[in-house]
Amino acid sequence: MRERKEEDKLHGVIGSSKVQPQPKEESIELKDIFSVKLKRRRLAGQEKGGTLLGITIFVCIRKGHKLKDNAIDFHNLSEDYCDIWYRQLKEILNGFPNRPKCLKVIVNPRSHKGEASNVYSRHVAPLFKLADIQTHVTETSYKGHALALLTECELREYDGIVCVGGDGSVSEVVHGLLLRAQMDAGKTINASFSPVRAPLPLGIIPAGTTDVLAYSLHGIRHSVTAALHIIMGNIQPVDACTFSSDDKLLRFGFSSMFGFGGRTLAFAEKHRWMPSNQKRDFAVVKTLANLKPDSCDLSFLPIRNQQLPAHHKKKNEDILFESESRDQWQHIQGQLLNVSIMAIPCLCAMAPRGLAPNTRLNDGTMALIIVRDTSRPEFVKHLKRYATLKNQFDFPFVETHLVKEVRLCPQDITQYEASTGLNEDVHPWNIDGDLMKASSEVHVRLHPELINLYGRNIEELEEAKAKCSCL
Repeated sequence: MRERKEEDKLHGVIGSSKVQPQPKEESIELKDIFSVKLKRRRLAGQEKGGTLLGITIFVCIRKGHKLKDNAIDFHNLSEDYCDIWYRQLKEILNGFPNRPKCLKVIVNPRSHKGEASNVYSRHVAPLFKLADIQTHVTETSYKGHALALLTECELREYDGIVCVGGDGSVSEVVHGLLLRAQMDAGKTINASFSPVRAPLPLGIIPAGTTDVLAYSLHGIRHSVTAALHIIMGNIQPVDACTFSSDDKLLRFGFSSMFGFGGRTLAFAEKHRWMPSNQKRDFAVVKTLANLKPDSCDLSFLPIRNQQLPAHHKKKNEDILFESESRDQWQHIQGQLLNVSIMAIPCLCAMAPRGLAPNTRLNDGTMALIIVRDTSRPEFVKHLKRYATLKNQFDFPFVETHLVKEVRLCPQDITQYEASTGLNEDVHPWNIDGDLMKASSEVHVRLHPELINLYGRNIEELEEAKAKCSCL
């Protein structure tokens, strides 16, 4: 391949007719280039032609978790010479795998004070255009619009799907994309079926309040970083869960909270007219004021020690699990304040270690975090720990397990009208920031690497950086 002959790098300045002394030779790896353009000087209002100045290449630069784009000019006045370089570089760029040529973009214009449309038009669309990516953009107009779109429209013409919005928008798109995959595969969808993987990767442009999935994927809440991961074709397989009840699939997702987490979201949904941060804080305070446990029957299938990934065996000594258990369900009955079931770390600015630091994006585990009944002051101490780097599970009323299945059944159906405004005999669940109501047992199952997301495993990047002294 040509890029091998070039040693995967471009050196210096291409054949300039004027030889200028270079104080230092610099190189660019071909894999970091995402676009090349002919550079011309044009008069005001002139759209074509103009005086050739050379070529410009656009590269992706990493600084920590953040990605940035940078333009580098190569000056040459020869049309033939520039055309040769332009065509050869375009040929090389077209040969990189996973880089999309056509994307379906779904924007939630109401996400986070209506910022999603602005984020896409100002920061993302220009980069997609620069990378010669065709886009078909749909702005959703009602809740469930993205789900209806993904289950009905023709997807074969696209290389990937992009969601611009917050956690709720992403949750709906993920569910729609995976549901469409089952429909296309002719699957009978029930509580025990084995789902097929989503055929298209999903890109997430963060435009919400917390953006947990984007933060867990990119290590940062930054729209340009997310866009460049899509452009560069960086693919990260991610584990996902199915949530079922009464032998019916409720939805696909990555994380869930029952009890305090579900009630807080249910209360917040009743006050959507409030600003996002104010609504969240108000809901937390009101739910704390009415704090009460649920009587639950909780069963889970722990992961044996032999099945644990290496990073769990070496690093997470504080994780509690039954190593002698061999595919045997374990049972807990009692008063529980909150139950979290998470297949991803759930990082965000408010939880730098993550809501579930004992799991990873694709390690084949779910973190089950159980908070038993305790006093309000002790529970508040536990919540405050999430905002620090201290161990939020170091309390006698908190226990964690690594699991692959969970069944949770409330023993008594309690009406939440006082605390959430719900006047139905249901229990609220928080599924990836989206409210789900269930009136009976919910069965949660883990499915390894069920979906590909545009991004990189930030833990692997940090380990590579630690091992490499040349960066």
